[in-house]
Amino acid sequence: MMNLLWTLARPVLAQLDSEQAHGLTIAAMRKLPLPAAGRDDPRLKVEAFGLSFPNPIGMAAGFDKGGDVPDAVLRVGFGFTEVGTITPRPQPGNPRPRLFRLVEDEGVINRFGFNSEGHEVVHRRLAGRTARAGVVGINVGANKDASDRVEDYVTGINAFADVAGYFTVNISSPNTPGLRDLQQASVLDDLLARVIEARDRNTQRFGRKPVLLKIAPDLTEGDLDDIVRVARARAVDGMIVGNTTVTRPATLTSALKGEQGGLSGRPLFALSTRVLAQVFQRTERAFPIIGSGGITDAATAFAKFEAGATLLQLYSSLVYGGMPLVDGIKRGIVDRLATEQLPNIAPVVGRKAAEWSKAP
Repeated sequence: MMNLLWTLARPVLAQLDSEQAHGLTIAAMRKLPLPAAGRDDPRLKVEAFGLSFPNPIGMAAGFDKGGDVPDAVLRVGFGFTEVGTITPRPQPGNPRPRLFRLVEDEGVINRFGFNSEGHEVVHRRLAGRTARAGVVGINVGANKDASDRVEDYVTGINAFADVAGYFTVNISSPNTPGLRDLQQASVLDDLLARVIEARDRNTQRFGRKPVLLKIAPDLTEGDLDDIVRVARARAVDGMIVGNTTVTRPATLTSALKGEQGGLSGRPLFALSTRVLAQVFQRTERAFPIIGSGGITDAATAFAKFEAGATLLQLYSSLVYGGMPLVDGIKRGIVDRLATEQLPNIAPVVGRKAAEWSKAP
């Protein structure tokens, strides 16, 4: 059924402006009775951050910015979903157009700039979920004009402590001026200290919510040394590697490759996977890592595990493969586990990190 729906929808969505197509997809998922995915193979189950995931494939932040369709996302087969990025006060983000398909490269460039309805609206929506089943993460960010950006992240922790499955501290978007400066060691240390303190204050009332740090793939190995050192010292529960890239691979052929913003999709795979492996080596398994960037099929998903990921996130590849992609990736992972006679993904995690960390 999902394959049929995608076959019917794809030509319509392709004719629309990218942001219009995204809005139509969200509206359809909110209103249509989507068919539920079947029960996941038990070999796909993952335990991480103190949470249980039926499968390791997650919807990345950016798809459901306003918390409109978390249950629909889980229903179609994702193991978890991440809402946001959410800023304290509503803000429109950057002017349109700000989302571009690089069709020839199976890539996407966006420069949204944290367009958000704000804490109050999104929290009301999430609190109204009839069933709180499934893992729904909350990705928090800062307003563009915030006088104290660190305080905006603390505010996000306080605002969503009752509805979050976990938190992601997003300091890696390239579309908010100066945001990536929060990745500098001294600033990051203060940010994480205050965020963890806020999480801990809410633990007695709402339970302990894991805090994850999302970083950019455009970091030097020296940057990674500092970031991982601070993350470990502040006892974050995990990291997400990584966000979009401001670099442009020489292989890009699309006429839109020069658009300003963050590049995601297939062209991001090699860079993001190399950085993932480099982070994995530095963490020494102190916490799990979510791998993101360029996952387009079961082979690229498996490579992320081998580079050091325990869980995965995707979004841009859905522009080209649709929701049926999720089931295809899961089936491919199960087939690979069966071929290698492995009980689950755990033995695969990081087994080729040394190779990937040196990849060109």
